[in-house]
Amino acid sequence: MNLGDYNELEVARFVEFGVYLTSDDGDILLPDRYVPAGVQVGDVLRVFVYRDSEDRLVATTEQPLARVGDFAALAVKDVTNMGAFLDWGLMKDLLLPLRNQPKRVRTGDRVVVYVYVDDASDRLVATAKWEKFTDHEPQLEPGQEVQLLIAGESDLGYAAVVDSRYQGMLFRNEVFRPMRTGDVLRGYVRQVRPDGKVDVSLQRQGYDEALAAADALTQALRQAGGTLPLTDRTDPEEIYRRLGMSKKVFKKALGALYRRGAVHLADDHTRLIDEE
Repeated sequence: MNLGDYNELEVARFVEFGVYLTSDDGDILLPDRYVPAGVQVGDVLRVFVYRDSEDRLVATTEQPLARVGDFAALAVKDVTNMGAFLDWGLMKDLLLPLRNQPKRVRTGDRVVVYVYVDDASDRLVATAKWEKFTDHEPQLEPGQEVQLLIAGESDLGYAAVVDSRYQGMLFRNEVFRPMRTGDVLRGYVRQVRPDGKVDVSLQRQGYDEALAAADALTQALRQAGGTLPLTDRTDPEEIYRRLGMSKKVFKKALGALYRRGAVHLADDHTRLIDEE
């Protein structure tokens, strides 16, 4: 039986308040509210197993927002002398102990944590010191597309969990939109550092970046009826608002389309020629 994860467990017997499921760690209660209709003794159910408020093993058919071994952005529901309690989608909240907080969190905060089983207490807990649980030998190549979970902000930029496994950094000069802890974004590997950390970007680099941006600009022009009020003199914020790309990348895309003869450049707009 895997604590803090899904398990396939057999129905052993019915009781007034639910059913008991058989496991190597003894029978586990699945409360009546979670028992599917028509279940019989001998059926095998897929359930999530955790501990209730009295530290008893209990099963649920609800789906948590994170399980053991996951990185996740969770909301702080309450703060006590023990630590913070996080909403992870189950009846009993997940504890983020004080010792696992690099800085004190407050009710309403959204915090990125790693979920694990505490060896001393055999309880499920979270830690906001998630970096030490990342893999420091990334199997990634420059230019590779990755998923980013934004984990925090610093003077350099934004810390991120890369592909739910690695520690990454998105530098501030690569960002042209508001970012919040918990945002999940598509990114691209810039480089893997000797210390195992990964520098990432929100846009492809080099030639591939220009090709992808040119395709995106063409699509945006078509969706706008063939014309957009954007030029190489447009404010970067307006370009990002409309296209989701930096002005530098926009100019690369514009140049690529112009060299193909695909656009007409006016003082106050860009027009797709094949839409005329």
